[in-house]
Amino acid sequence: MKKVVTRHHDKIIIGNPRIVSMVPSLTELLHDLDLLANIVGCTKFCVHPQKLLRDIPKFGGTKCVDSSVILDLEPTHIIMNIDENKKELFEQFKNKNVEVIVTHPQTPLDNLILFETFGKIFSRMELARTLSIKFKQSLLALKKDSRFYKPKDVLYLIWRKPWMSVARDTYISKMLELINYNTVNFLSKERYPVISEAELLSFGCDAILLSSEPYPFKEKHVAEIKTLCKSCNNVSLIDGEKISWYGSRAIKGLEYLREIASKESVYV
Repeated sequence: MKKVVTRHHDKIIIGNPRIVSMVPSLTELLHDLDLLANIVGCTKFCVHPQKLLRDIPKFGGTKCVDSSVILDLEPTHIIMNIDENKKELFEQFKNKNVEVIVTHPQTPLDNLILFETFGKIFSRMELARTLSIKFKQSLLALKKDSRFYKPKDVLYLIWRKPWMSVARDTYISKMLELINYNTVNFLSKERYPVISEAELLSFGCDAILLSSEPYPFKEKHVAEIKTLCKSCNNVSLIDGEKISWYGSRAIKGLEYLREIASKESVYV
């Protein structure tokens, strides 16, 4: 099992850290740890809290980035993620005078490790503990209810042209498992497999979920999927941020899952 957080070139910072975040969900976590003033750069997809991030330099997306632009910001720390950022970028940073923090949360409980690790690195333990308490409370409330919900086999789509979904070992699938939603088990070993239209038609599932990100699925796509997959009428949009974003947004994600499950009112 891969570590949730790996630190490269651990640095003891005297004074204020200068942080570059290449992970939108962790930019939000930095804000909630009272580190907004320490963020010297982030991606254009770092949108929460939008107004407060407006004046922070943006350097493009999470995949295609000019490493020299980031290094010119003179960061003491660069925050990355295995799924969201390319390994080639890490290779360009790892021998520089900067600490690279590589994250890889794979389950909801990994958020507790994120909170604690970021709290220790940036001397924000009290705020980190507060987030951990809130997370545990939301998780406990969800688990008390979810044991009664009927299991569902679901297809969770994250992209169109080509159609793409998520494997069962991803953070998204583990979040959905909390309300007894089991994502389709693909033969592919890819964490985010591409699906042909023929495969899309062949899945026997109880529901198809269209994520709001990274592809911005809308109501018109619900109609499109219903036309393609006539055997499954249960097609709906789902808030991708609340399902896929780890960090502090995961607390809202747990509450969101509880809302989804409670609306169905279907018990085992």
